[in-house]
Parts: sequence; C-alpha cells; structure tokens
Amino acid sequence: MKRILNSRQMRDTDQYAIHVMQMPAMVLMEKAAEAVCERLAGGTFDTKRVLVLCGSGNNGGDGIAVARMLTLRNVDVELCLAGNQEHFTAESALQWKIAENYSVKVVKNPAWREYTTIIDALFGTGLSRPVSGKYAEWIEEANASPARVLSVDIPSGVNGSTGQIMGHAVRADETVTFAFHKPGCLLYPGASCAGRVHLADVGIYETAEKYEPDIRLLERSDLRRLPPRTADGNKGTFGKILIAAGSKDIYGAAYMCASAAFRAGAGMVKVLTARENREILAAALPEAMVFCYDGEDWLSQLDSGIQWADYIGVGSGLGTGERAVALVRALLERTDKPMVIDADGLNILSGHRDWLTVGHAPVILTPHMGEMSRLTGIPVGKLKEDPLGQSAALAKETGAVVVMKDARTVIGLPDGSTLLNILGNSGMATAGSGDVLTGTILGCLGSGLSPADAASAGVLLHACAGDQAAMELGEASLMAMDICRRLGRIMESCTYTPLTEICRTEKQ
Repeated sequence: MKRILNSRQMRDTDQYAIHVMQMPAMVLMEKAAEAVCERLAGGTFDTKRVLVLCGSGNNGGDGIAVARMLTLRNVDVELCLAGNQEHFTAESALQWKIAENYSVKVVKNPAWREYTTIIDALFGTGLSRPVSGKYAEWIEEANASPARVLSVDIPSGVNGSTGQIMGHAVRADETVTFAFHKPGCLLYPGASCAGRVHLADVGIYETAEKYEPDIRLLERSDLRRLPPRTADGNKGTFGKILIAAGSKDIYGAAYMCASAAFRAGAGMVKVLTARENREILAAALPEAMVFCYDGEDWLSQLDSGIQWADYIGVGSGLGTGERAVALVRALLERTDKPMVIDADGLNILSGHRDWLTVGHAPVILTPHMGEMSRLTGIPVGKLKEDPLGQSAALAKETGAVVVMKDARTVIGLPDGSTLLNILGNSGMATAGSGDVLTGTILGCLGSGLSPADAASAGVLLHACAGDQAAMELGEASLMAMDICRRLGRIMESCTYTPLTEICRTEKQ
C-alpha cells in the first residue's frame, strides 16, 4: 500500500525536504533528471533523436537537466523552451545556465515528425488553470508526432489532484513520477494520458505532519495474511452469511452473490429471496439454504435469518417494490451486524438516506457511479471530477464504508481517508460483476475482517480475479462468473495484513 499525495501535499512535502531536511532543491532536481534518463535507457525508447519540451517552472528545470545529461551521453537531443526565461524559478534559471555552459542544443521551432522520443517537461503537478496558447499548440504537436513520449512527473495538462484534463494534455507512453504517486496519474482521464507509470525515489520522503486527506494506493501485495482457516474449524467458524437478494423471476444476481461469498471463504450462506426463485436457486447452488420473503410471516422469517447470521448482504436483484423497501428498512432497524448494501438496496436508500444514520449496523455501501449519483444527488460528471473527495464525504456523513465502483474503484472510510484500487480491467464492466463483488466482500467479512479491511480485501480479490480471468479468456469475453471462479486461485497465494497494521508499519 503506497501513499498518494495531491498537488498541495506534494508541494508541502517538497518544501519540507528542502527547508526542514536541508536537501538542496538542485540536488532533488538532479536526482529527478537521473531517474528520467535511467528510464530512457531501459530499452523501450529510441533515443536516436530526442526533443525535450520544458516550461519555466521546476518541472521545466527537470527537463533542462535531462537535456544536459543526454548531451553528455552523446545523445542527439534538442531543448525547446515554451515559457519565458524571465519567469524561471531560481533552480530552472540555474539549470538553463548550466545547459548553456555544456552547449546543449536549443531550438525554437521543432521539426516535430523527426524525433524518435519527446520528453514532456512543460507543466508539473501544480498546474491550476487551463492550458492555452503556445503550450496548447505544442501539446497537440507532441500528441500528433510519431515519437514515443515520456512525461516528467505528470503529463502536462493533467490536474495533479483530480486527473481532469485542463483543456489540453500530453498523451504519454510512459510517465516517471517522483517520490509519491499522484492522483492525476491514477484517476481517469489523466490515467489514460500517463501511460505506464514508474515511481522514482529522488530523496523526498514523508513529513512529520499527518496528511489530510490520507490517500493510499492498494496493491496486490496488500493481500497479505488473509486470516488462515483454522484447522479445527467447522462451517460455522468461517462466517454465516445472510443474503437478501433477487425478486420475481430475477435469480441470477442472488446466485452470483451467494456463489462469490462461498468462493471468498464463507462457511454457510442463506439466501432470502422471492418464492419464484426458490427451486431454481436450490438446484443451481445446493450449497446454499434458500427461504422466501413473500409470505405473511416474512418478518419472523427475517428475524430468524438475522439471528442466525453473522453478516448480511442486501440488494442484488432485489427490486424496489413495496416489500423490498420494507425489507431494507427492517434489516437496518433490526440488526447491528455488519451489512453490505448493493444495487437495488442502494436505489431504495437514495430516497431514505436517513436510515443509514439511525441504524446500528456497520455498513458497507457499494455504489457504481449511477447509484452514487442517486444516493448523493450529485451528477455523475461532478462525481468523476473528484471521486476521492466524494466517496470520503459520503463515508464521513453516513459512517459507512463507501466502495465507489468505476474504472478506478475508490473506498471512502468514515475517518475521511480513502483507498484507491487501479487493478482490474475493462472486461469486468459486465453484468453481474457487482454482485460478485458484494459476495466477495461478504466472504471477507466472514473471515473476521473489519468492514474497512473486508472492503479493501474484497475489492483487491475481485480485481485480481478479474485480471486472471482476462489473461485466460480475454477482456471482451469475460463474464461475471469467470471472476467468481478464480477467487480461490487468488486467495490461495495471498495472506492479508489488517489495514491499520499496514499504515502503522509504514509510519515506522
């Protein structure tokens, strides 16, 4: 799990390294340039003829240093300044003078189609206004060039904190980012501009202050120490899961959710569903117990299921009819057991969000963007502009763990911190994938994890299983049950460390 810093936090951390730790800014700039040159030598870039585009800020200073280093290595490199020398930072001005002393070639009108590699050092993470004028023209020229493009720290034109495009943005093949990951390189649409991202250590480390907001990047290696199955355990030891799902003639969502809960380690699963689904679910998934919520005594059956269960899932294929609404409300009012709410459960809550704050159950919400929009009243476009902030805001307001699903999944925690998952693939955008995720999280709860840990573990397991399925079947052919069937393969090689322990270890 790696820390992610937004633009303000990165600026403050830079200043801490320079002014508190007494690391000279020029040393940091040299180390950044060396990291870029090391990447250029990695074999994926043709350095027969290189163009370095630089602005007048410190990102441009990094680029100027790269041009000088390449010149000293006998690379045919040309340096092009888009900014005004009068606006140079002190470090960039010194780098320009050093470049002059070493006879670095400077051009004003690049022959765009003649370069094999273009180094983008126009803007760094501090860009705060739309790109226009010569900068916009040069960005479009770089994008149209046949050369491969390497961006320095972040693709120019991408907002470092949100990943939004500031009018125009470089479309890089690779990006070398420094010290910490930036949201702009990981969130779409910025992620589509960054290409493959390489994190380089340049001598900038965490400050002594607490980061607000606290943003972390989930990695496959975080699937450490999943609680081992007790050798002398029984089926009740590994979690009894109650899943309220499905409606008349809609049984697939309940089947996929329950199957995933089993595959993620649950010992027992009981499905509460419409009477029409009873026989088909019993035949399709005989491992699960099935009972119905449409009789006159449905509340007593529900109470019996709640008393039996350790963890509860609700919403997959449930519908939004009168009985479904009553069911969601009754679950929130009648239990304090951890609960995962998905799909129609979220659609019902969108008209009754106060139910989240009057209930006693620890809740995990798993909305996709449309469901998140209905829950919050915020248009999808606005949610996509700041998914980290929006997921954290809903989590703080409701006290729930919010798993906001999109091309990048963001987990908002009630303390205001967020976790970002960038694993997974486009093949997972398929019917039933969300139902499998809900079941996976329920299975992780069944292993004894806290709601926050179960959400992060479930998201990672689901994403890694999806990647495994895509490797075997291709993204276009992937179906939800392909993800489910590979959960066990991923779990077999993984152990999990609680989120709180990971954070504490990193701070030490």
